Amino acid sequence: MTMSPPRASAGPASAAGLAAAIGARFERLPLCRWHVTVRLLVGAVTFFEAFDQLLIAYALPELRAEWHLNTGHTTALMTVGSVGMLIGALLSGRLADRIGRVRIIAGCIALSSLCNLALTLCSSPEPFMAVRFVQGLAVGGEVPVAATFIAEITRAHQRGRFVLLYELVFPAGLTAGALLASWLVPLLGWRWMFGLAAIPGVLCILIMRYVPESPRWLADHGRHDEALATMERIEARVEKITREPLPKPEPVEAAAPAGDGDGTGAAAPQRGGLRELLSGRYRKRTLVLGVLWFTGYFVNYGITSWLPTIYGNRFGLDLSEALLYSTVTSCAGLVGCFVVAITVDRVGRRATVIWCLGAAAVSLALLGLFAGGSATSVLIWTSVAAVFFFGSNICLYLYTPELFPTRIRALGSSVGGALNRLGIILGPIVVGAVYAGGRIGTVFLVLGAVALVGSVTAFAGAEETAGRRLEEVSP
Repeated sequence: MTMSPPRASAGPASAAGLAAAIGARFERLPLCRWHVTVRLLVGAVTFFEAFDQLLIAYALPELRAEWHLNTGHTTALMTVGSVGMLIGALLSGRLADRIGRVRIIAGCIALSSLCNLALTLCSSPEPFMAVRFVQGLAVGGEVPVAATFIAEITRAHQRGRFVLLYELVFPAGLTAGALLASWLVPLLGWRWMFGLAAIPGVLCILIMRYVPESPRWLADHGRHDEALATMERIEARVEKITREPLPKPEPVEAAAPAGDGDGTGAAAPQRGGLRELLSGRYRKRTLVLGVLWFTGYFVNYGITSWLPTIYGNRFGLDLSEALLYSTVTSCAGLVGCFVVAITVDRVGRRATVIWCLGAAAVSLALLGLFAGGSATSVLIWTSVAAVFFFGSNICLYLYTPELFPTRIRALGSSVGGALNRLGIILGPIVVGAVYAGGRIGTVFLVLGAVALVGSVTAFAGAEETAGRRLEEVSP
């Protein structure tokens, strides 16, 4: 039989107490089929958003021929979606903190699917770019909000493994998109590819029907009765699945309000919003995370976007060989993601990021200095580096939501998502500018230096969160 705390009044103190009580009630829930079901439903949305992100790369060769695109149009088609994702990440975080996590997740998959249908009707680059921008808003908006939601329904014990095994669906979606598109586009054409990608839009109905809103978010927004009722339904479901009564939640006290970082406990300048995100104890966290997101994805996309070109132009590999070599590097990155997922609770978030980015920096520096003379050496060392920078990057999806309180958790995660997109945009541009001079060794030295900046930043400013309740880490 579950135990409910007393109904709280609407005051700030009681809201904090209710939030702490709900956190304690989540801590007593054993991981079971309920968690897995919710993770699969939300994960399916993230999977198909990743799928949608990659489709443009495989449609572009046909689009260039069909619409006679010049270099400017080609570049615009490639980058307009990323610009939309950057803006979408910032907008969705604020909206998710205001109107709820589940609504944003469902809305994003619905909008992305509608955009896929619209893309099949485009007959020129201009409307295509407009629709891709809107779709970018949805793709960029869903991923950080989904990570926030999964963190909020998971207890501290083994939270890292649970969340990161969920996060593997994004690189899996990228891989599935690459495999399906490489087969489907030559067979049926690019319009069929986008048409089929619209089918997962039906997931929005399943999400709204079967995924409950985060009780932590409901409590934080003064919807105390809904928070308690939702929590009770979750507990009843878990008891039915496990066929065992839940233990009593541990007694907790409401955490002290976020202060200015000087230990006085002085109130933050404003409860919620960008002002709080950039003040008090959360200012440093936001800045550190921003650097980590930017550097990690700058390196990631700086390498992966240019490897096929480097293999072809520098080493004379044909297209199929170049794509195969590049795929090996991406698969090595997936291995790194899995290793981090199963070890991050034991190693810790801070140490994982420090050592992964540091090892990536060393690997890329060695490649730049000594091993850039053959395609095989580039394959080996970029694959080694990918194990580490993929591992660091996936850890950030777990680490970021842990560092912010419920009232700004989605916004904090979305800022990370925006800096991620900035790195995705600028990394290939910088690498292209360096590579244009024919200095392949310098390319990898630059990427290694960026990874080193991320590692040093984590060492100097990152905090450890492993094994701690969300309300304890971020009051």
